[in-house]
Amino acid sequence: MVALSSNSKNRKSKLNSDEKCYNVNQELKAPLKKLIFNDLILNSFIKNPFASIIKSLNIWHLKQAARILTAGGIIAYPTEAVYGLGCDPLNEKAVARLLALKQRPWQKGLILIAADYAQLTPFLEPLTPLLEKRVFAVWPRAMTWLLPAKSDVPHWLRGQSSKLAVRVTAHPQAAMLCSYWGGALVSTSANISGQAAARTAFKVRRAFCGTLDYILPGYVGEQQRPSEIRDALSNTVLRF
Repeated sequence: MVALSSNSKNRKSKLNSDEKCYNVNQELKAPLKKLIFNDLILNSFIKNPFASIIKSLNIWHLKQAARILTAGGIIAYPTEAVYGLGCDPLNEKAVARLLALKQRPWQKGLILIAADYAQLTPFLEPLTPLLEKRVFAVWPRAMTWLLPAKSDVPHWLRGQSSKLAVRVTAHPQAAMLCSYWGGALVSTSANISGQAAARTAFKVRRAFCGTLDYILPGYVGEQQRPSEIRDALSNTVLRF
């Protein structure tokens, strides 16, 4: 028997560790295998002229993601700068599970993204003419606005604020996801709080190791930093 070198043992240990990340719940094993397989197909076709095939695969993934959101699941999906974690914003259990996975306190609140402003209106007070001019002048782009929330918006979305962070996304796939889902979607960077946000599906899988219900394959936008956040009333920059 050939003795393994120290480097070989380290490589074998790393491979075993990576394999453990795919030991997800039994009900999620088959979808994850399909996801990895389709991810490879997308990568191999992405620079090919077969646009209809790519479109069909993307639609399949979007429908699958929407189905899981409806069932109360948590997904990861690409946005303008990083992968985001998302769930149904009105599903308290789903939001609580997302916050626990990310290790983020509810007091900080969450961002909602949407395909258009109409998807955000159930959560927001009507905008004044000044706010309309200020907000719509920059959307859609990677700008998140803090806007006055309706009184019945859950505390797990607003945190300790009377306002809600919202964005009409400039990322085409994220916008399509909101359209297939049929409304606004929770959006927070795909990382454990305090760690670097994932920019690829592979890094999301490594970071959360089978605890997510679905990872939408795709590519983040060219922006290098998460969206700027501004208070719409004061026009103060809160994050840039």
